[in-house]
Amino acid sequence: MIMSQLLNYVAVLFFCVSRASSLDTFIAAVYEHAVILPNVTLVPVSPEEALAVMNRNLDLLEGAVTSASKQGAHIIVTPEDGIYGFNFTRESIYPYLEDIPDPQVNWIPCNNPDRFGHTPVQQRLSCLAKDNSIYIVANIGDKKSCNASDPQCPPDGRYQYNTDVVFDSKGKLVARYHKQNLFLNEDQFNAPKEPEVVTFNTTFGKFGIFTCFDILFHDPAVTLVRDSRVDTILFPTAWMNVLPHLSAIEFHSAWAMGMRVNFLASNLHYPLKKMTGSGIYAPDSPRAFHYDMKTEEGKLLLAQLDSHPHPTPVVNWTSYASGVEAHSVGNQEFTGIIFFDEFTFLELKEIGGNYTVCQRDLCCHLSYKMSEKRSDEVYALGAFDGLHTVEGSYYLQICTLLKCKTTDLHTCGDSVETASTRFEMFALSGTFGTQYVFPEVLLSEIQLAPGEFQVSSDGRLFSLKPTSGPVLTVTLFGRLYEKDSAPNTLSDLTTQALRYL
Repeated sequence: MIMSQLLNYVAVLFFCVSRASSLDTFIAAVYEHAVILPNVTLVPVSPEEALAVMNRNLDLLEGAVTSASKQGAHIIVTPEDGIYGFNFTRESIYPYLEDIPDPQVNWIPCNNPDRFGHTPVQQRLSCLAKDNSIYIVANIGDKKSCNASDPQCPPDGRYQYNTDVVFDSKGKLVARYHKQNLFLNEDQFNAPKEPEVVTFNTTFGKFGIFTCFDILFHDPAVTLVRDSRVDTILFPTAWMNVLPHLSAIEFHSAWAMGMRVNFLASNLHYPLKKMTGSGIYAPDSPRAFHYDMKTEEGKLLLAQLDSHPHPTPVVNWTSYASGVEAHSVGNQEFTGIIFFDEFTFLELKEIGGNYTVCQRDLCCHLSYKMSEKRSDEVYALGAFDGLHTVEGSYYLQICTLLKCKTTDLHTCGDSVETASTRFEMFALSGTFGTQYVFPEVLLSEIQLAPGEFQVSSDGRLFSLKPTSGPVLTVTLFGRLYEKDSAPNTLSDLTTQALRYL
């Protein structure tokens, strides 16, 4: 009897302590890092030379970590390739790699640096986390030996992985993720045999992690949210902006809203390759974001987020649009190219109105009113329903209102960064064949529009007020994962096309 009462007391005490130690909100930090690149060489440098480059980058990251900690941040995310850069061959990256163990080994590298061989980068990251009492998310390279008993073992006898690591506020390694969907020029790395679904729990929510190109595919990105039910996604990236639909802050904030999770995106800062755009995004609106093509400086962002984002209604993305009657527009439709995909467009000729454009199974409906109809700017409503084959193979359904580059309709879909036309209102919907739709609103000079729009449960993306700036695009970006062909297989034509991007 006494033992039973004691156990009940312990259980209640544990519950109370757990509740008391959990946080309703937390301070998130992301750092857009101006990476220091090593000299390009086909011949591997010495381990000492590699470590010298990595320490120069770690010196900069240390400044960001220290600053974030002093401002109360609980966790900081740093970019993909942020410690050693890019432009490697399989051989030349090898001196930069460390053996990263499974976090189940219960290891604090700062306290026991030689337990798994020579691991100076993991030791320094661990000590940074421990000394500043902050979770640190970083991207480094992992190496794993293999032999002929493994039929998939590479000829050089090792696997090399693009790897995210997380150290907790005591310096303990709590997460390791090997990137699944490698970009076309990541020949230095192997993809894991199966997608890794990596999560960890904290007093401020459940976290999941994936890297850069992973965001465009189902695994592990969607699985983390749908099945693992994480509260916050950690996203190191080396993202090259592609307008009009795939600029970093635009698409990453849209993914957070579409998947209804917090999203911490840390991008490299390297304007020569159009790499910029980091942010702290909540499901309802961005909390902080940064886009800078003009300077060479890094940027630290901080913002408060809910540890467990409030549930939002599930969106039926075709409900409203399926009830809208599509009016015939005769021969007024025209085609245009957006990132190698052929869209069907309709010019918005009036200051306001209702327009519908269709392609295959997708019909896109737009109601809008411009503040003025300028003679020097053209806007169009576009639809795309098909398999995209550049940078991998993935099926898209997209409805988009966008500004054309010039008044020539042939430029509709070209990259454009500035506009002059504001909209009094807009409402965009489509007959999507998927529940995975990501709502984008991008304003002139590559700016987001926090708090200016929302999505209704019947699938409309609509404005809440007149836009605060001229509009570049209002887009519903849909993914039909089940229609993807073999992922990441590129034709010679695709590879050639990418060379001039």
